[in-house]
Amino acid sequence: MKKKLVVLTGAGISAESGIKTFRDSDGLWEGHNVMDVATPEGWHRNPALVLDFYNQRRKQLKEVQPNLGHLILAELENHFDVYIITQNVDDLHERAGSSNVLHLHGELLKVRSTKNPNYILDWQDDLNFGDLDENKNQLRPHIVWFGEEVPALDEAITLTQSADYFAVIGTSLQVYPAAGLIDFTHPETPVFYIDPKPAKIPNLRNPLEVIPEVASEGVAFLKERLLNQ
Repeated sequence: MKKKLVVLTGAGISAESGIKTFRDSDGLWEGHNVMDVATPEGWHRNPALVLDFYNQRRKQLKEVQPNLGHLILAELENHFDVYIITQNVDDLHERAGSSNVLHLHGELLKVRSTKNPNYILDWQDDLNFGDLDENKNQLRPHIVWFGEEVPALDEAITLTQSADYFAVIGTSLQVYPAAGLIDFTHPETPVFYIDPKPAKIPNLRNPLEVIPEVASEGVAFLKERLLNQ
């Protein structure tokens, strides 16, 4: 029976594919204040700006490819029962071949009803005013904005609690509740933390190995470590 590897990924793994992260640029995301494009208040204040912002992100996503970090995580399914919990809204894990991907913060290639959060559609192209659900309500990006609940959190906690190995890749561990998942690991579960600028993890009970590398190099190292356990 394969051991379960649960992986929490953040913006750092997608950055190597060319997707920018606002945390590297003083709170600006592609030149926009995140409060203008990633909050319910921003949506109500200027929905046209928000729609255009995510339309541009969708176009950008089509121009990039999974990197070695994504590909190695997918390949690890040959050896482990791999579950990926991602803070990223792109589909690079899926395109790399990963089978079990849980998106904490929503998905760029989906939209949902502004009135019914369970009405979700796959969406590849621009989302515009007048794109409506079955009850004539405007559709919005299927993104968990700052200040909104994280619907997938309970499932993520359950996965984390069942991990034989837990890896954190490319995240500053500053965005909650995702950053708090590590606290739900079993105390004896080894934790691997891959990030070129790793944050300190206070009060961690687990065996911890910090790998201060970019995602692609760190995941390659993680693979060797796990296979030689």
